[in-house]
Amino acid sequence: MSQPKTFTHRNLPRLLLQAREAVMAHTRPSLRQHSLSDQQWRVLRVLGEHASESAGIETGRVAREAYLLGPSLTGVLTRMERDGLIERSRCPQDARRSVVRATELGLEKVNALSQTIEAHYDWMEAQLGKEALLALYGLLDEVIALEGDGTFNPTDDTEE
Repeated sequence: MSQPKTFTHRNLPRLLLQAREAVMAHTRPSLRQHSLSDQQWRVLRVLGEHASESAGIETGRVAREAYLLGPSLTGVLTRMERDGLIERSRCPQDARRSVVRATELGLEKVNALSQTIEAHYDWMEAQLGKEALLALYGLLDEVIALEGDGTFNPTDDTEE
């Protein structure tokens, strides 16, 4: 049996997951105090960011912005509707689509949690420094753009 190739770079996906979990370790207790799962919070945050759109947000857009797969989003929205956090309706322009909006209760949770989360970000900024936090945001934006452009082809063996 041949030996696997040794890696020269650190495991970036694992590091990103570890960083996410480290940040969420501060956020989850507040979410649990408000009886919210991580996924429910992501949906509420998206809806809170678009609260001015009175017609609601198409569920496909919510799925993309909250990084939830459609089937998962369906279950999350069902529970959130049951708990009075969101309202769903048919899209006025296309009855095949549905839209969702946060209820007053949902927006109250967004407002309450935003204070706690912003305080945590302020703490992170104080620990890392404003420039370092801005650099982190910038690097993450660059990685997202770089990996999202589809130009990397692992089968392309041309040398530069």
